[in-house]
Amino acid sequence: MSRDLNAGRSHNIKTVNSSFEKVEEFKYLGRTLTNQNPIWEIIKSRLMSGNACYHSVQILLSASLPSKNLKIEIYRTIILPGVLYGCETWSLILREKHRLRVFENRVLRRIFGPNSDKGTVEWRKIHNEELNEMCSSLSIVQVIKLRRMRWAGHVACMGESGGVYKVLVGKPGGKRPLGRPRLRWEDNIKMDLQEVECEGMNWISVAQEWDRWQTFVNVLMNIQVP
Repeated sequence: MSRDLNAGRSHNIKTVNSSFEKVEEFKYLGRTLTNQNPIWEIIKSRLMSGNACYHSVQILLSASLPSKNLKIEIYRTIILPGVLYGCETWSLILREKHRLRVFENRVLRRIFGPNSDKGTVEWRKIHNEELNEMCSSLSIVQVIKLRRMRWAGHVACMGESGGVYKVLVGKPGGKRPLGRPRLRWEDNIKMDLQEVECEGMNWISVAQEWDRWQTFVNVLMNIQVP
């Protein structure tokens, strides 16, 4: 990963018995990895998968026979997993959160249908605030936060012997380029803690006690708002 698009483009990676071609992107475990690894490309790819699932059950979501609760369960078990695959490692910015909420609201509007305005007796599109009240389960952004916090607990419990833990706490050398630094995954964890007035908390130390961390995460998700 480099901010210089031309850095090392012509060089391959060589091992003892193999040579790997240097490419700008490749797919690994259902996720497209690039030399820049932009989060918006990942979100775009997952939303395309979610749209494919959504269109496959669109008629069912519009039908009058299944109950609203059953339709929401269909969304949670069929559509949402396609969108949130690998979301534990996402470092989200406000723009990407908005895109995810737009997708979810579109599905929920299909489930709940239009609303009748009592004043004018006309059908209208349901507002976002009304969707939040009608759907009592966690929003898509809250689900991402929940999974990310749980994954943070797993990483913390790995200890110093775990490769993922080393990547998390490691301090890469070199000089940082000019410009605003990229939002790190741990920054999202700290922002989630700041929302519940736990700023400055040594979350890695707390997360190493798995039962305590699970209780904390459950409380955190209950008091957070989308």
